Amino acid sequence: MEKAPADRERDGPAFLLAQLGAHAASKFAARMRAIDLTPPLVGVLRFLARNPGSIQKELADAIGMPASRLVAMADQLESRGLVCRVRDEEDRRSHRITLTAGGEAELAIIAREAREHKNELLAALSTEEQDQLAGLLQRVAIQQGLRLGVHPGLSRPSYVEQTEPL
Repeated sequence: MEKAPADRERDGPAFLLAQLGAHAASKFAARMRAIDLTPPLVGVLRFLARNPGSIQKELADAIGMPASRLVAMADQLESRGLVCRVRDEEDRRSHRITLTAGGEAELAIIAREAREHKNELLAALSTEEQDQLAGLLQRVAIQQGLRLGVHPGLSRPSYVEQTEPL
């Protein structure tokens, strides 16, 4: 393991955030490939767990994704039995998406993988330091106007292309 440099040699926080973010995203994508998912599909499943019965258009807007891309992702998730779509009773042109029992089971696997990922990534920090880091990063994310709980890469096609299964 490499020693931490002296303070005068330390990289700046913006660089370190970018470096660690790219590293963490790559490692997480590899974990998700092992269970035949991509990070964007995981993002949709996580959002649906917090917002059950979301209308497709509202879901696309909430995560900053074009509706056409969300429809394709919902098709993938539905074909795997992880979500189901039903016509909205109030607006028959809209569909509501909910997790199936299979989707909930898959989320439990994702949660386990995410915990292991976090533990490996933050092994150099105590639990207290991890909590402090999370609080500081959340403050920065809020100040930057980011949508909490939604990866900004979901709205960029290049993110999906970089994280598709091999």
